[in-house]
Amino acid sequence: MSAISVGQAVVLGAVEGVTEFLPVSSTGHLKITEGLMGIPVDDNAVVGFSAVIQVGAIAAVLVYFFKDIVRIVSAWGRGLVNRDERHHHDYKFAWWVICATIPIVAVGLAAKPLIEGPLASLWVVAASLIVGSGVMWAADQMGRHKRGEDDTSFKDAMLVGSSQILALLFPGFSRSGATMSTALILDLDRVTATRLSFFLGIPALTGAGLYELKDALGAGVGVAPLAVGTAVSFVVAYASIAWLLKFVAKHSFDAFVIYRIVVGVLLFGLLGAGVLN
Repeated sequence: MSAISVGQAVVLGAVEGVTEFLPVSSTGHLKITEGLMGIPVDDNAVVGFSAVIQVGAIAAVLVYFFKDIVRIVSAWGRGLVNRDERHHHDYKFAWWVICATIPIVAVGLAAKPLIEGPLASLWVVAASLIVGSGVMWAADQMGRHKRGEDDTSFKDAMLVGSSQILALLFPGFSRSGATMSTALILDLDRVTATRLSFFLGIPALTGAGLYELKDALGAGVGVAPLAVGTAVSFVVAYASIAWLLKFVAKHSFDAFVIYRIVVGVLLFGLLGAGVLN
């Protein structure tokens, strides 16, 4: 019998799609939802399922930014065979994304027992939601929002990419929140920070999903729940991406900061009252 039913997969896929790219922590919301549905959040099958359905959200990024991705990959391919093409920003950017993914891959493999064990606690999620809110608010206030996408550098990509480790180790901190906050501290504008977060998430989340697929299936998650959860995640994430890019063009991150604090406090309350464990 599957560790997660098709009905539960629909709910979890929708939660993943809505929250993956919003700076509110998809992992945190998935664990909260799993806890409310009575699903053990630290079960290997459940951890694997959460990683696999992220692929649906990443597929939404690939479709939404298809023209940009084709342009960047094409520039990278031309640069590999033609030295004259290597001065283009897109060629450099492709290499930056590859290099910026290495730190999170290394930490993810080295710290896998911790990530799937003690750090999978809902107490960690609650604390990370609140602490991450403070970081995001400070970053939004500190940042001068004066640099655009063409102004990004290798240093920017490495710092933003490495910040994903915070979300990996502390579910609830939010991968999007960590990367966007770091980009804002580096004075990138909000739209550029958001787009950079999307592009850096493609290799990291795709790799995590493919890596966890065999473990999710082997630990007791059926093919049908995985397929349904991934499909729902794709549809909902596509709509979420479109909304977020429009939102950050005109608004600060204050609404996300307030929301995260409220959720974190409520989660502490539910844990303290014994409603969740």
